[in-house]
Amino acid sequence: MDLAVKPTNVDYYLMEELLTAEERDIRNRVRAYCDEEVIPVINRYWETAEFPFELLPKMVELQILGGGIQGYGCPGMSQTAVGLVGMELSRGDGSIATFFGVHSGLVMTSIAMLGSEEQRKRWLPPLARLDKVGAFGLTEPGHGSDVVLLETRARRDGDSYVLDGAKRWIGNASFADVTIIWARDDDGNVGGFLVEKGTPGFQAEVMRGKVSKRAIWQAEIMLDGVRVPAENRLAGSRTFKDTVRVLASTRFGVAWEALGHAIAAYEIAVKYVHERVQFDRPLDSFQLIQSKLADMLAEITSMQLLSLRLSRLASEGKMTAGMASMAKMHNGRKARAIVAEARDMLGGNGILLDYHIARHFADMEAVYTYEGTDSIQSLIVGREITGVAAFAPRESPRLYTEGEGKTPS
Repeated sequence: MDLAVKPTNVDYYLMEELLTAEERDIRNRVRAYCDEEVIPVINRYWETAEFPFELLPKMVELQILGGGIQGYGCPGMSQTAVGLVGMELSRGDGSIATFFGVHSGLVMTSIAMLGSEEQRKRWLPPLARLDKVGAFGLTEPGHGSDVVLLETRARRDGDSYVLDGAKRWIGNASFADVTIIWARDDDGNVGGFLVEKGTPGFQAEVMRGKVSKRAIWQAEIMLDGVRVPAENRLAGSRTFKDTVRVLASTRFGVAWEALGHAIAAYEIAVKYVHERVQFDRPLDSFQLIQSKLADMLAEITSMQLLSLRLSRLASEGKMTAGMASMAKMHNGRKARAIVAEARDMLGGNGILLDYHIARHFADMEAVYTYEGTDSIQSLIVGREITGVAAFAPRESPRLYTEGEGKTPS
């Protein structure tokens, strides 16, 4: 059954009227890319856990890499447009959205926000053209929600830093041309280090056995005496507060990704229940089905409005860490429930890749967890409500040094 069709109308509150012509054009280009290029082929990549390199040239043509970054060959889009790109890519496939989020979001944002002018000029143009691919190495085997305690070390040795440690769940790292490794220096401060492909001592092995985001390669990284020039340290990365700035600036995009999965699931369900006949009637003629669809659309509408408002606040420089976390928390919860409801509405067909919903169902589990778990997001919001960081152990004064621990990833 081919469900890669023109989407049903999910714009129930006419959000379209709140978008600029440029934002609508960007969204439409990405939607067409997903409908024409991604959805027809992605299932076989997802099933075999292979990365779809064939889809990257067309992505470059969209002129979306670099998102809101101004200059350096980047498109300088509005934050709303950046969100819409993430939404549409996720509506197509979560693995493609994650590749984009890592490369264009985390990597290019880190360089644009924390890099020197020389670093920006060297890396951003080729990354925007996908002549180079980037990876973002923060999470460690023993540190996810408490990544502020990262153990990877960067020892200064003359005009170089020597990196030792391990990273885990690092998207793109097995084939990236540059990986930003976050490590603690001799003074205990955290910095981002640009490790180029082929550097001795850097090993990245693709993680196998995933049941979510199967078409994106995450890697385990081992760093054994990796020597990088001192000028490869991101110039503005001196404490974990700087890392947090990057994470906060990109987290709102995950709320849009969750919305994309929810929209895909809803569209699939609406089409399926219209065509599927049971008891001599199409499923969409049953009260129970209509009630479920109404609930799904109501949740999607709330997610749309929350995401749009947050993006506008981000453009105005008014977005707080708590605001971004609230959107990720809310949209992650709602999208997870919507894809589960849609999968159930398809019955046994819901677990077949041919109907696409199983892929979104599995991928949404990753979205629900990454960029901070649901529990961590709620505690970030709770900290802004109460002024108390409930997730920071009081017996660890180091967590409070230089603002570290205030916004875990």
